[in-house]
Amino acid sequence: MQEFDHIQSLWQSHFVEVKISAEEMLVQAKKEVKSIRTKSLFNIAGMVVSFLAMSSILLFFNFNSWTTPLGIGIIILAVAIYTLILYKEHLLISRNDFTAHPGAFLDQLKAYQLSRYNLYNRLYWFYTTAISIGLVLFFYETLNRMDAWVQVSFILFTICWILFCATTLRKGFMKREKERIDLLIEKFKRISDQLKEKE
Repeated sequence: MQEFDHIQSLWQSHFVEVKISAEEMLVQAKKEVKSIRTKSLFNIAGMVVSFLAMSSILLFFNFNSWTTPLGIGIIILAVAIYTLILYKEHLLISRNDFTAHPGAFLDQLKAYQLSRYNLYNRLYWFYTTAISIGLVLFFYETLNRMDAWVQVSFILFTICWILFCATTLRKGFMKREKERIDLLIEKFKRISDQLKEKE
C-alpha cells in the first residue's frame, strides 16, 4: 500500500503544462465552427424541403374534409417558424470572422448556446404540439376509412414516437451539443486570453 501511495504522490507532483498556441487553437476551433455551420445549413435545408413538400401537398391535392388542409396549414406554419428560428441562429455563428475577432465571436457563441437551449426546451414543445395537432387533423379524413385497430395502432405509434423523440433523442442531442459548444467557448476564451497577453 505504501508503494501505491508513493507512486500516487510522484504522479501528482509530476505536472506537465501543455501549452497550445493561439494559432493552433484557432485551427482546431475553425474546424469545429465550420462543422457547426455546415450542420446548421443542413438543418435549414431539411426544414425548407419539408416546407415545400407540405406546401405542394396542400396545393396539388383535393381533400374531402376541411380538417386535412387545416392540419397541413398548421404543419406548414410550424415548419416555417422553426426554419426562421434556425436561420436566425445560423446568423449568430456566421456573422463574425472568428479568426479576426475571437472576443466578439465568443459573445455570439454564448448567445447561440442560449438560443439553442431555448430552442430545445420551450420552442421544441411548441413545435411538437403544433405538428401533433396538424397530424391529427391531417389524418382525420384518412383514419376514418381504416379499421379501428389500425387507427389505434397509428395513434399509439405516433404518441410513442413523439415521446421517444421528446425524451431520449432530445436529451441526448442537447447534452452532446452543450458539451461541444462549451468546449468551443473554452477554446475561444483561451484564444482571447493568449491574444491579450501578447498585446
